[in-house]
This record gives sequence, structure tokens and C-alpha cells, in this order.
Amino acid sequence: MSERALPSTARVVIIGGGIMGCGLAYHLAHEGWTDVVLLEKAELTSGSTWHAAGQITHSTSSFALGKCVGYNIDLYSKVLEAETGQSVTWHGCGSLRLAYTDDELDWLHQTISVGKGLGFPMEIVGPERIRELHPFYNLDGVKAALHTPDDGHVDPAGAAFALAKGARQLGVKVIRRCRATNVTKQENGEWLVETEEGNIICEHVVNAGGTYARQVALWSGYDLPATSMTHHYLITDTVPDFQALDKELPVVRDDRLVSGYIRMEQKKGLIGIYEKANPNTVWEDHCPWEAENELFEPDYDRIMPWLENAMDRMPILADLGITREVHGAISHPPDGNPMIGPAPGLKNYWCCCGTQIGIGWGPGLTRELARWMVHGAADINMREFDPRRFGPYADQGYQITKAKEDYLLRHEIPFPFFNRLDARPVKPSALYDDLKAEGAVFEEVYGHERPRWFAPEGTEAKDIYGFRRTKLHDIVGAEVRAVREKAGIMDISAFSKVEVSGPDAAAFLDRLVPNKLPAVGRIGLTHLLNDNGRIELETTVVRLAEDRLYLVCAAFFEQRLVDYLTFATAGENVTITNRSTDWGALALNGPRARDILGACTGADLANAGFKWMTAQEIAVGGHRLWAFRMSYAGELGWEFHGERAAILGAFRALKAAGKAHGMVNYGSFAMNAMRMEKGFKGAGELTNEVTLPEADVMRFVRLDKEFRGKAATEAAAAKPLRWVCAYLELADDGRSDGNGGEAVLSEGRQVGTVSSIAFGHGTGKLLAFAYVKADHAKPGTELEVVIMGEPRAAKVLGAPVYDPENLKPRTEAREVAEA
Repeated sequence: MSERALPSTARVVIIGGGIMGCGLAYHLAHEGWTDVVLLEKAELTSGSTWHAAGQITHSTSSFALGKCVGYNIDLYSKVLEAETGQSVTWHGCGSLRLAYTDDELDWLHQTISVGKGLGFPMEIVGPERIRELHPFYNLDGVKAALHTPDDGHVDPAGAAFALAKGARQLGVKVIRRCRATNVTKQENGEWLVETEEGNIICEHVVNAGGTYARQVALWSGYDLPATSMTHHYLITDTVPDFQALDKELPVVRDDRLVSGYIRMEQKKGLIGIYEKANPNTVWEDHCPWEAENELFEPDYDRIMPWLENAMDRMPILADLGITREVHGAISHPPDGNPMIGPAPGLKNYWCCCGTQIGIGWGPGLTRELARWMVHGAADINMREFDPRRFGPYADQGYQITKAKEDYLLRHEIPFPFFNRLDARPVKPSALYDDLKAEGAVFEEVYGHERPRWFAPEGTEAKDIYGFRRTKLHDIVGAEVRAVREKAGIMDISAFSKVEVSGPDAAAFLDRLVPNKLPAVGRIGLTHLLNDNGRIELETTVVRLAEDRLYLVCAAFFEQRLVDYLTFATAGENVTITNRSTDWGALALNGPRARDILGACTGADLANAGFKWMTAQEIAVGGHRLWAFRMSYAGELGWEFHGERAAILGAFRALKAAGKAHGMVNYGSFAMNAMRMEKGFKGAGELTNEVTLPEADVMRFVRLDKEFRGKAATEAAAAKPLRWVCAYLELADDGRSDGNGGEAVLSEGRQVGTVSSIAFGHGTGKLLAFAYVKADHAKPGTELEVVIMGEPRAAKVLGAPVYDPENLKPRTEAREVAEA
């Protein structure tokens, strides 16, 4: 069969021949899947890839993206051309990211903290060294720069062609000038891909459609959230001052004044701009199928303020003409992160799109997607890229508004926990208006509005954003201390809430989960695994009745939980009901919790009448709902779950009763600080790249029963572990706490990475979870964690720093409150 001939079947069909589609074809072949067909409607790279600037930098504060970037630079600079013979034209010129303000300088220090954990060569340099590296840049006002010497840029088309050639060499079919026209699910679970030249039946279909990805997804009933935004870069006439240079200048990233980058392009100048006003969308409803190597007329009015700044920063470019104007479309998801992984609700439909930095991020991401498809899990945490992070709430209006917001933030300081407010609220809880009136500052989690913290009057955004401690530290501390000393109430309606019911419900769940299912009226904690024993998610299971089980997990995992359960059914008589939006939830915690709840209910709240880790349906303020005696804060407490109206009524009753006891509202930041004090692992620790033994949660596993991933779990436990999740206490300098992703060192050598970090206001300790080499996880081991670029002493702990025997949640009456 010739390469041009369209096969009737394939294991995988990839739609789209840009850097993402070619990268996935290459990596699937390298993972052993070669029965793969890549379809491109025109020529390879003729969408967004061909007009990319082609730059790639080690400068990233995301540990997962950093893993991809490091791989990509090695691939471009050392591997691809040698493997395929196809030139990729690698320019290893290095780069400089400038800092004009203290906040920007802190950003660079945070980047180094992550980069050291990845083994990246980088350093912060002052103006004198910057001048040595780049003598033509105007450094007025520049404090320092992050120098990443191994950065560079590549020919985008050459890189994609090399990936495609490498895939072909291993047996993948790459078919150009063959447009897919429809994708439909067949009754047997396979996919039918219709094309201009015939049909292909396949097991897996991949949407790598770039600016066409949304309309391709709509064929299968999926409204993929991505919007095409346009971006400019300009190339000048030949620069006389470049003529005598014997090496290429580093790329300069000037986020403040240029909102973009300036570099050499041969002996010319290249200026790229992400303007900070009036972002431009195109093809909102439909990218024309006839579009090929499409560019738009430049809009100088839109970019002029930043172009003028660029000329001021690089005066040697100011009097030159523009020889080429590139104004092309790039796909932007609502949060700016790529869409890499399973499409929500569609089995074996994969997204490989929405990658606004395709050359810089693409090959590494496609390697992880290939591993996910072939082996059942990626080898890096894919949470920030998983398409299931968005639900049906992300309609087209939301998509466009958020894409514009993301574009404008592209070259702003990525402050930790920066709150993106556009297009909100989407899914406010029943308590939203009440909480907003009391000063709640909300975050969006899977569309839900969840309170982060409560702002005292007069608090402004400038008071709370920073890489070091701000006023927010004391605000969260006050919430934590109030919960620890008196009581606090939190709207936890954003949690994913899924009910599994029916005659086979218990048997169905029991064959999936590694822990024993709770008895009726009891509560348990367990995990859902994939076949290779990696963790999909952690979930609380409440047995409401013999044939009715209720699962609660982190808000982010709502669609993942629904899909996991739905795809796992095998003829059982079960009903899976997603109650995440229709039901609300509350948490009441603190030593006065029983007094407050007792004023609102006639239920027996004593230990004998309402035991720890049990569930009862009770009335609170006259409203029937489920009460679970449990506490993520590590205090005496209950959670309440039920219909929205009942939760609102219960909240108002509890608020009234709580006044006499000093009860406060608290948010997710305080909740996180308290779970760290209790040593409770969260979504940052229980991820797709680790097993239960590595996460150190085998106490929730019963090896005397069958469950999904059991063989892999036993195998993982029987051999030396790659890493182990350790609980750390760090030295507190009183100024900065870290933000996650930081390097963990032993005698100067990197031995792990921080997954979560927070200050425990109840104990006055800075705490972290980190995945470290197994021989460094023993309690008492002395380590260091790089915080803001500087090593900080740390010690592995063997028990939670707060109430290690877990007595407070189990207490009777006021025993602890009055102690």
C-alpha cells in the first residue's frame, strides 16, 4: 500500500498535521504504536505552526511544563536531526528575562527555585553582566535578568517535518491533502473518521486540529473550549550593528515594557508583541477549511505603544524598516494551558490541541500524551493540561472572554493564586450572595465559586499578591486560629459529589476501589486507580444505604470521576448521578462545633449518638440534609450535604447560632493550611504519576480483596520505590513560604520536588509535602528546600504537627475546648 492510500482501519487516527499532531505521531511510534494514521487537510504545518517564532525557554514556574521544556530543548538540539536527517535549524543563543521591579525579581527567584529541581542551568545576573551578553539593549530601570544560557529557537516547520519523518520511519502513515469531515462514535465503541477520500475505523481518535480543534470536536458533540487569538511579530531590515557579531545575541523577554520578546533573526531584528489592550479574536464560529498559511493584515494601532517601547529598548532597530509582518492565529484555551488528554465523556477521544506555545511545549506534551494512551498514564502530573478541567459551563461566550483575559495576562507577572475574574460567576453556590456580602473572595474551581478567604474592610488586591508574605498571610492566619480556638464554617459546595445507586452499586464500586467499602451509615477514604496502579483520584465514600453510595472528591476531578465510573461499568445495574451542582455542602469545624450545631438540631450529637466517621440524615434549622461527622481541618466537626435550598437554610441557622461562640467564615486557603498541619495529602500529592506505595497511603489498601490496579500496586510495593511522599518542616524566615514545585536538596544534590507547601498558622510551622528519593524519606532526615532561590533547612517528619493522635475530631463535648 502506498503512503497516499487511505487504510480502512487503524489503531489511532490523528487529525491535524502541525507540531502537535506530528509530535504525537512521532511519540506514539516510539512508545510502540505504529498502526497510526495522521491526516492533514493541506500541507504539514500550514496552520499555526509555520508562522510561529519558534522560541523555547527554560524559564517557567510550572514544574510539569519545565519537564517538557527540558526534553524539547534536548530533542531539538541533539536528537531529531541526528535521528531523521531533517534539519531543524537549532539556534542555541540563550535568553534573558528582565526584571524592572521587586515583584518581577521575586518571580525570577521563584523560577530558579523550580529550575534547580529540574537541573536547568540558570542564574540571575545584574545589569553589568546583561550588558556583556547583550550590548544593544537599553537597560534603564532594569534591576536584573534571569539568564538561561541553553535556550534558543528552532525552525518551526523543520521541527514538525522532522517529527513527521521520524514517525514515518517507524511505520506511521502521514497523509496530506486529505481533510477529515466527520468523527462519530460507533455502537461497538470504535470511532468512524470520515474523510474526503474515504472512511477509517479506529480505536482511538485524536483531535490535533489547532485552530480547527473546536469545530472538529463539535462533530462528536464536544464543545472544546478554545478560541483563536491573533499575535504579531515583525522582522526588520538588516541591522548594521549585527553584521560584525560572531555569535547570536540572547533572546530578550521584556514582559513589562515590550510585553513580548526581541531577538536576532539572522542579521535582522525580530520583535514579538502580546499587546495589553484590545486583544483580537478570529474565526469564533468557524475556521475556514480553505485557510492555508493564513495571515492577517497587521494592526499597528493595536500594538503601537509596545512597538514604540521596543524601539526605545533597542535603539539600533528604531530607524530600520519592517521587511516582514506576521499576524497569525493561535489557539487559546480559557486558562492558557494546553488541552492534552481525554475529552470529557468520550472514551478513547483524545485532545492534543490548544497549545499556544506549540514549539516550546509541544513535543514534551505529546510524549506524555503518547504514554497516557499506550500505557494508561503519563509520567508527569497532567492536571493543569487535562481537558476534563472544563465542563459544559465553559460555553462559547465564556471561552472567548477567558481567552482574551489570558492573552492580556500572557506577559504579566504570574503571581501565585492570581484570581482571574472575567466571565464570572458561572456556577455560584446557594450561599454565594450571603458570603459575598460578608467579604468572601472567591476562586473558580470547575466553574464553581468557592471562597478563598474573607477580606477585612479596606483590603485591596495590591495588598495580597506577591511571592513573599503579604497581608493575606495574617488574614488567613486569623481564620485558622478562629477555627482552631472556637469554630468556623465554610462553603464546600464546589466539591465533586457523585452518587452510585442500584442493586449492583456496592459490588461495582468494591471491584474498583482498593479499600474496604464502609458499612451503611459509615464513611471511608479510598482511591481510584488506573490499570497500572497510578492514582486517578482520592475520594471519600459514604454509605447512605445498602444500595446507595455517595462519593466526594476535589472539585477539579468532577468529570474525571464521572467518566471513570461510567467507563468502568460492565453490565451492572447501577445508576451514576452527578450531584455536584444540584447539591450544596457545608463544613462546620472547631471545638465549639457541637454547641453550634446542637442549637440547630434535635439530633443526638454526643459521641455515642453520632460517632466519628458516621453519617446521618438530620434536620438543621428545620432543613433535612445529610450530616457526616468528619473534619478536613482536624477539629471536632461535621459536613452537611443536600439540596441547595436546604444547605442555604442550614447555613443561615448555623450562622445565627454561631454568633455567641465566635464562629467565623473561612475559605480554602485556611482549609489548606489546616490540612497541611494535619498531614493530609491532597490533589497535589495524589497524582497520575505516582502509585499508592509511593504516595505512602497503603494504610487505605486491603490486599485481601480484588480491585482495579491491584497487580500493579503489589508489584510497586515489592520493588524499590522511585520516590516517596515525605512530610517536611522547613525553617521559617518570616518572609516567604514558597509556592510549590521547589527543589529539595541533600548536601547540594537535588533529591526531590515539593508538591504542596503552606504555613501552618495553628502551629507556627512552615510545612510541605515533597516527593523525594526513597532513601531520603526517613523521619529525621535533614534536607534543604530552595525557597526564592535560596536553600532553606528542612526535616522529614514522622507524624502530623497538629494533634498527631487525632483526638480533637473525636472529642466528647467541651473536653478539648476547655482544656
